[in-house]
Formats: sequence, C-alpha cells, structure tokens
Amino acid sequence: MADRDAATDIATRHARPQPVGVFPLPAGFLLVPGGDDTAELRRTLAAGRQPDAWPARLLALELAYRGDIVGAATQIDGDDPIDRYNRFVLRPGGPPLEDPAQLRQALGAELGILVDVVRFALGDLAEPPPLAAETGEIAALVHSAHAAHAMAAGRTGQAAALGLAVAAAWDTSPVLAAQLLSTTADLRRSVEGPTDDVLADLTTALAALDATELVIARAELRLILGSAHQERAGGNPAALHTAVEHYLAALRLISVDSAPELFAAVQVNLATAYLAMPMSQASDQLRVGVAIQGLRTALAVYTPETHPKQWASTQLNLANALVYAPSAHQKDNLIEAAARYQQVIAARDRDTDPLGHARALANQGNALAHLGAYDQATAVLHEARSIFEEFEADDAVLAVRGVLDEIARWRGAPGPA
Repeated sequence: MADRDAATDIATRHARPQPVGVFPLPAGFLLVPGGDDTAELRRTLAAGRQPDAWPARLLALELAYRGDIVGAATQIDGDDPIDRYNRFVLRPGGPPLEDPAQLRQALGAELGILVDVVRFALGDLAEPPPLAAETGEIAALVHSAHAAHAMAAGRTGQAAALGLAVAAAWDTSPVLAAQLLSTTADLRRSVEGPTDDVLADLTTALAALDATELVIARAELRLILGSAHQERAGGNPAALHTAVEHYLAALRLISVDSAPELFAAVQVNLATAYLAMPMSQASDQLRVGVAIQGLRTALAVYTPETHPKQWASTQLNLANALVYAPSAHQKDNLIEAAARYQQVIAARDRDTDPLGHARALANQGNALAHLGAYDQATAVLHEARSIFEEFEADDAVLAVRGVLDEIARWRGAPGPA
C-alpha cells in the first residue's frame, strides 16, 4: 500500500501545475493527465487558452472544454485515478459510483482534496474541506471554497480566504490568480467603495485576463470596472467616459445569445452612464437614443417572471429616459412612459415595497402632468405623497409637492395645502 501511495504521489507531481479553476465549471474542475506529452497542454489551458489541436486520447477533455458535457462523460472509460476523478466530476451521480474516500486516496495527497471541493460545490458537503499540505492552484481552490462558504453565510469578514487563494495561485497559475484577485477586489468594493487600491487590483486582473480566451470572465470584469468608475464619477464626465469605455469593451466580447444576463446588465449600466452625462450639444441626443435602445434590449432578457427586480429597475430607467429625452415625438414618449410606470406600480406591491411603489407613482404622476392629464396626475401624486409621509421620506415628499405646485401654476390655481 505504501509503495502504491508513493507511486501515486510521484505521478501527481509530474501532473502539476493543473489548469483547475481557470475555465468555467465543470471543465474548470477537470484534471489533465501528467506526463511530458501533456505538459504544453496544461500550460496552455492554465494560461486561459485552448490548444489548436488536442491529443486524440484526451477527446473527453476537448469535448468538456467546448461545452459538450454529456459527450465528454461518455468518452471516459479508463480506470486510472484521473479518469475516475474526471468521470466523477462530469457525472457525479451516475455509474460507476465512486466512493469518495477511495477516490481521494487514489489521487494522492496533493490532488485528493479536490474530490471534497467538488462535493462541496455540488452541495453534497455542508462545509468545504480543511486545507492540509496542498499547494499552488490546488490550495487556491480550497481557499476559494472557504471564502464562498463564508460569503454564503454572510460572514464577509471571513472571506479574506480569497486573499490567501490569490497568493497561493500567483506563481503557479497567474490567470486563476487574476480571476480570484478580481473577485477579491469586487468584494472589497462592496465594503470600502471604489478606492484607488480596489481600482488598481481590478486593473491588474484585467491586464492578466486580456490575453486569454476567457471572454465571459473578461466581460464580467469590464462590467465591474465600469461600475466602479461610474460609482466614483459623481458629475465628472471624464470618469463616466472611462466607465463607458469598459461597458463598450464588454459588449464587444459577448452577445445576448452567448451571455444574456451579463449582456443585459452591461446594457443597463451603459444606458445609465450615458443618461448621466451632461447634454451640451445636439449630437448628445444620439447618446440618449442609444441608452433608450439599450434599455429596451435589456428588457428582452429581464422579464417580471425571471428577473423581477432587474425588470422593474430597468422599466423605471427606460420610463425616466423617455420622459426627459429630447424628441419630436415627446407626447408618444410620455404616453409610453406612463404605461411603463403603471406596470411597475402593479409589480411593486404597496404592502411589501411601499417606497418602491410610491416612487413609481410619483414618476407616473410627473409624466401624466407633462401630458396635461392634471386630475389623474394629482390623484397619483397625492397617493405617493401619503406613502412618503408615512415613512418620513422627507426629500421625496418635497419633490412631490414641487410637482403638485407646478400643476397648480399650470392650472392658474393656488398650490395645494
């Protein structure tokens, strides 16, 4: 037994580093057999690129990396430890059933822990495995699992394990380290805001990923960077332009077919950045038109059934843009905006989301007022004001009173009491 374990560990050392964690799962959990003939392949995959040609004996890996998981699983019929592990990753509940303890032992001290990392990711284990003697990219995956467990439990302070993951992967798997660095920086942004250090780490991660074929990861990072620049832009047009550049770069990488949710999120952020830019010349109207079209495109992905929060927020953004967009068809835009506000009013329940309900009412009242439907606008605005007063939303109350005052002036009557 000791001789067999020693042989396994020697084979494992000849199979390192592994490209684990670099590509999306489940391919990102698969192991590449060791040996001189696979060394270049492992380096290529670890660098975030797929080879021009795969060795014939690794057809299963080729299919998995190209997204054919079912086809890949059918190609694995070997009985060596790496074949058994890859089969376990691709069809964890299918035959032949693996005993996790035996599979861990067969893989050896360095790689065996991946069995429990996979089981944790699949929900078979409530907690990730403890780190033992693992190093490099294997240790990075274990630290990542601990960070994910902490964040899922709301213990963001313990997610510092991501920093350990970055450090573990830095020398052996720079592309994995870059992805972990971007996740770490984005987590810090949620706590610290878009500080210089956060932006620097995100930019470092992007520089490492830009030479890879990981288009989804690169687009996600562009969205994060754009959001960070937009968050700290305030009214600074230059900072908004930087955000826009990242969003446009993201859209060059993906489409509504290849990554619909990410595509929609980028479209919404790009639209809000465009709409926040000052209107200084006639050509700026084109930018508003692009923003409106982007929001319409996002609503092809976001529906009330699949993405209720994103749908409502995007509907509001689109309705707001229609109200204020310079257009020769302003009346049509206002009618469409009032209808979209009504959809949000119906979706944002008065009892469960009173302030969201009230904000949609207030916006609709403003649109109706611009249409000249003063009676309907007044009724809607009074309802909104009542809710804002109930929840002591003083600024919102003042804004609604301002619109009511405008209506009164338009009608030539004194303002409301």
